Amino acid sequence: MQSAMLIRLRPRGPWRYGPGDGAPDRLDVTFRSDRLYSALTLAMRQLGFLEPWLDATARADTPPFAWSSLFPFQGDTLFAPPPASAWPPRPQLVTSSSPIFLSKLRWNAVRFIPLSLIESILIGQPILADQWLPDPESGCLLRRDRPSISPFRSSTRFTAPVDRLSGLSQSASSLACIEFEPSSGLWVVFRFRDADTESVWADRIVAGFRLLADSGFGARRTCGWGHAQTPEIQRGAWPDLLFPKMAPALASNGNQAGSGTALYWLLSLYSPAPADAVDWSLGNYQLTIRGGRVDNAAAAVSEKKVVRMITEGSVIAALAEPVGAFVNVAPDHFSRRIRRSGLALAIALPTVTAAPSERPVDTRPEGLETAPGESPAESVSTGETSAI
Repeated sequence: MQSAMLIRLRPRGPWRYGPGDGAPDRLDVTFRSDRLYSALTLAMRQLGFLEPWLDATARADTPPFAWSSLFPFQGDTLFAPPPASAWPPRPQLVTSSSPIFLSKLRWNAVRFIPLSLIESILIGQPILADQWLPDPESGCLLRRDRPSISPFRSSTRFTAPVDRLSGLSQSASSLACIEFEPSSGLWVVFRFRDADTESVWADRIVAGFRLLADSGFGARRTCGWGHAQTPEIQRGAWPDLLFPKMAPALASNGNQAGSGTALYWLLSLYSPAPADAVDWSLGNYQLTIRGGRVDNAAAAVSEKKVVRMITEGSVIAALAEPVGAFVNVAPDHFSRRIRRSGLALAIALPTVTAAPSERPVDTRPEGLETAPGESPAESVSTGETSAI
């Protein structure tokens, strides 16, 4: 049985994870897994683990661990984007004391729902719609019978440089950010291939998060943004750590490797590897565009190549659990590779009816990148600029 590690981060102030185009007045919906890899790579370099880290991730054919994007939590409730194939919930699962209330509940306005509710939907338990309330600020689905404070909200901070001699300011700038409620924060889960991998990498990853909690995630780190309290660590078996009731249900459905095409719910961004046997005619998935800039000390700031990736919450159909790959996003004039993480952290869902005996025909969406069959990377992007 594979093991997992859940890490909670409680922000000390505002965070910023901007969109791919760097627009200062907009935000990304999630601190995504590729950006988290970039931040951890910076931390591993400072801790002296850069080469082993690259060997285990960007240079490995099959990395020994995978991780999710950062998702919100409030109190003891963990939120995540629901599986696209199971949301909105099927009408036969939803009950309500008022048909009028049921017709007014906007399921599609929700971006994040509690893991406990996702688990109930996946194992077929009924849902009482009267208990839930979509939060317009954060896009989270909150319990109606509990204090309905938004876990987080978007805000705009203004700065104005002041001349020390004249006391005057010539210009002001604004930047969008995320502000968290005191009992809220962000969580991420790491899944390890085996006990040996956990014994080697768990403590190193925790050290990286502790360093980043002090130095900051994302933009405006030198101004105090992106900082967090000491990370809270919880360990357990995968996927029982997140879904204690779902693992037996999956086993009873016979959803095992090699039993045909299965559905996999993504908790991270995903860029398909050439060996991933994905049937793109099935599933329910969305694409996002990932760009950014690389700040090379030996050269001017350059734009990374833009790539399309499968988003968190998507459901894809494959003959085996998707692995994903790193995509080279270095500009054409760069002599070294710069890799963006597209490794998948996926959870198996009940199998689909179709079980083809041969590898599905590659009908991936137009423009979706896959990592070419090339030699291991010699350098990896180690961070985003402040505009990202």
